[in-house]
Amino acid sequence: MKMTHSYWAYLVLALLIIATINAIIGFTQNKEFKDKDLRISLFTLIVTHIQLLIGLGWYFMSPSYKAIKEVGMSEAMGNPGLRLLSVEHPLMMIIGIVFITIGWSKHKKQASDKGKFKTIAIFYGLGLLFILSRIPWGQWFSQI
Repeated sequence: MKMTHSYWAYLVLALLIIATINAIIGFTQNKEFKDKDLRISLFTLIVTHIQLLIGLGWYFMSPSYKAIKEVGMSEAMGNPGLRLLSVEHPLMMIIGIVFITIGWSKHKKQASDKGKFKTIAIFYGLGLLFILSRIPWGQWFSQI
């Protein structure tokens, strides 16, 4: 489950970067919001939600969760490594996915193509920042 979560994250990150850059380019160049743009944003949304489900499944099977149950939350908060994996990473990923979901919902209500691109660029970009802020980079690169 951990390997699936880790490798699926590469796909999530790639699609999220592509969707954000696509929206920024579409916004700045006043492009028409076409089916391709809709699909990029939708696939990014779907892939991030799948990653959330995989991540939640892994979280409750992980050694970090077992450690919290054994030592308690106050001890876990005092250990930076355990805090990152058991609190900060899950929380920031959920917040990032919430921003992506809000961006998808709000873009549909925009009347103009520029508004659609702007909404996706802002919310997917914020989601990307939250996600990048708490990826456990040390562990991530050790699996390559």
